[in-house]
Amino acid sequence: MARILIVDDSPSQLLGIKRIVEKLGHEALTAEDGAAGVEAAKKELPDLILMDVVMPNLNGFQATRTISKEETTKHIPIILVTTKDQDTDKVWGLRQGAKAYVVKPIKEDELVAALKEHLPG
Repeated sequence: MARILIVDDSPSQLLGIKRIVEKLGHEALTAEDGAAGVEAAKKELPDLILMDVVMPNLNGFQATRTISKEETTKHIPIILVTTKDQDTDKVWGLRQGAKAYVVKPIKEDELVAALKEHLPG
């Protein structure tokens, strides 16, 4: 069982993603914005992070860049889960350190495939 951090400022999105993660038998940790996500990543050291992009305080691109550059957290794979569906957004997100990019509304099979591909072990 993996520990997966879900970072999203939308309570309904957070709940929906959490449900998918837990259905797969993983433990879901949550954070409500990018800044809280960075702190949770440092404190909890999850196996993987699912990161929204459009959030207050610190957006998902900034949080991803911070986590992927930080010595203690750079090994954690990050999957961006966002409504931003332009190719430029995807390229930018991957350049910030994300390993994958899933567009909302989430297709459960697509999220499950990304999790299986990027979870360690």
